[in-house]
Amino acid sequence: MRSWRFLAALAALLTLVAAGPARAETSLLNVSYDVSRELYKEINPLFAASWQASKGEAVTIRQSHGGSSKQALAVAAGLEADVVTMNQASDLEFLAERGFVAPDWRTRFPNQAAPYSSTMVFLVRQGNPKAIRDWDDLVREGVQVIVPNPKVTGNGRYTYLAAWGYARQKTGSDEGARDFVTRLFRNVPVLDGGGRGATTTFTQRGVGDVLVTFENEARLIAQELGGKEFEIVYPSVSIEAPAPVAVVEPVVAKRGTAEVARAYLQFLFSEPAQEVMAKHYFRPSDPQVRQRHAARFPEVRTFTVEEVFGGWAAVQRTHFADGGVLDQILGQK
Repeated sequence: MRSWRFLAALAALLTLVAAGPARAETSLLNVSYDVSRELYKEINPLFAASWQASKGEAVTIRQSHGGSSKQALAVAAGLEADVVTMNQASDLEFLAERGFVAPDWRTRFPNQAAPYSSTMVFLVRQGNPKAIRDWDDLVREGVQVIVPNPKVTGNGRYTYLAAWGYARQKTGSDEGARDFVTRLFRNVPVLDGGGRGATTTFTQRGVGDVLVTFENEARLIAQELGGKEFEIVYPSVSIEAPAPVAVVEPVVAKRGTAEVARAYLQFLFSEPAQEVMAKHYFRPSDPQVRQRHAARFPEVRTFTVEEVFGGWAAVQRTHFADGGVLDQILGQK
């Protein structure tokens, strides 16, 4: 009996030796912004299944979320992201200038490396008791506006830029726009460090009369609560907010994950991933997918950062750099 057990154990050992060491599962870290976590939670298993089917290899995608610019700073400080999926081009330019992202990152994937976009809308309390319809209503006395900090969040920056663009069109000058945005931020009682934090402040803490946020965040909140507590208001004009992606080159070179990291980001432009984006109220870059879900995306007049401000480099230098216009405005609150 002992002899039989010994032979069985020996056979099992020889089988393991012949098979060689077990192959470690590949993992990727996707460092992203605050309100994209549910999106990637659904997309990641789809990519993992696709990669397993095509390559015969298992892959796990881990997620990290926070204010977009804070996340970019974390990557520059040593957070080993294989890929970054941000909500503003300035964060990728910041990483490109420091050698983390390829200088030509916009050309590495379709649609200037932005698989989807969003825009800024208003979320108000049921019945819209303050009768908030457009940007002008956000500067009225007695209206509290919830916005995350534009210094560290894409959500906050797009709100700031959308309000500035609206006011410049209305007043015809940057001086008029600055006065308008200054009055708006006087109505902001707290500046949260991320878009999800601002959502919590408005929906759970009950602070504020209106939350300015990405369309997808507002739609998911309204959907989750069945329209019983909040309503969405689309302003007369807003800003287009593409969400660009890139591979973090030094990290994938070090970890040997370049192929799978690029495949992961390319997968974001595939029809299955684009369908998930539409489901989560992100506006897909694929025109056919977007057309199929046109009912989910009301028509809204938008402008781009390039059209109104001359690009993100100019925006960063003028508005968001230390001592820039934003700091001056916040210093006047």
